[in-house]
Amino acid sequence: MNQNRRKLILASLGAAATAAATVGHAQSFPDRPITLIVSYPPGGDTDAMARLYAEKLTTRLKQSVIVENRPGAGGTLGNTMALKARPDGYTLLFTPNPFTTAPALLKLTPANSYDPVNGFDPVIQTGWQSVLIVAHADTGIRTVRDLVAQAKSGKPLNYGSPGAGSPMHIAAELLNRAAGINVQHIPYRGIGPMIPELLAGRLQLGYTTYGPVAQHIAAGKLVAVALTDPERTSLIPGLSTVAEQGYPTVKEGAWHGIMAPKGTPSTVITLLNGHLNEILKMPDVIEKMAVFGARPAGGTPETLFKVNAEDYTRLIKTINDLKITAD
Repeated sequence: MNQNRRKLILASLGAAATAAATVGHAQSFPDRPITLIVSYPPGGDTDAMARLYAEKLTTRLKQSVIVENRPGAGGTLGNTMALKARPDGYTLLFTPNPFTTAPALLKLTPANSYDPVNGFDPVIQTGWQSVLIVAHADTGIRTVRDLVAQAKSGKPLNYGSPGAGSPMHIAAELLNRAAGINVQHIPYRGIGPMIPELLAGRLQLGYTTYGPVAQHIAAGKLVAVALTDPERTSLIPGLSTVAEQGYPTVKEGAWHGIMAPKGTPSTVITLLNGHLNEILKMPDVIEKMAVFGARPAGGTPETLFKVNAEDYTRLIKTINDLKITAD
């Protein structure tokens, strides 16, 4: 047998063994609990939605899916933990879209960073989520015009966001530029820790998703000022957009999705994607997502890859144009 033929046979045997191992893994997956990492603390809607999907996956996979909160460093602590996990489907990452910009914004060292576009295997985009401006009721701010007028009067105003480089931070800085104002940014480690500061009046304004503030708006403690989304949502009836209120360049929403460590078997990705697409069609899931101002997305892993990659290109440019920093 000549040397080239021997190499060809060995390579074919190796490929067959790899394929067989992959199929065997998929057939037995999952045979133990799965960890779903959330890079934000408990109490926010990111955590709540992760637990909703984990509960439904547990039922369908007949294995526990356990949410593990790993907040810190603008979400990158949990993200890098997921990145370094074994790519076997037993560690997943549920993340909102600050995932995309955090490495560049925080100027992380290579050891603590990740490639947000190509460093993970996308599983599914779980949803879209509205972003809105809320004000403490005592500020008297009811509209974007009120907000701008107070800022221009010299009255000190600050706003909270769930982190530097988040869609909320970017939306606020877009409004600062468009209106010629300078409302000061105070970043938090997620929306959950921001809410008590808003309710106490230590923050005058908050850029947030809907779920964590819905009950406080209903109780009159906070006021919904405007959506930063490109258009209105039926999930928050009657609330107009910042663009409608006079600032058409201020358009920023949010998405969230599930990622897997790079190299996770495609058969496992396909299995998880199929279950999650079915979960996102469940009436009770749609109803619970609506409580957070979120609507289901779904689709293929490639859909999430495209959304993430397009966001990366657009948002990095916006961050550079606005000179947004990690504060």
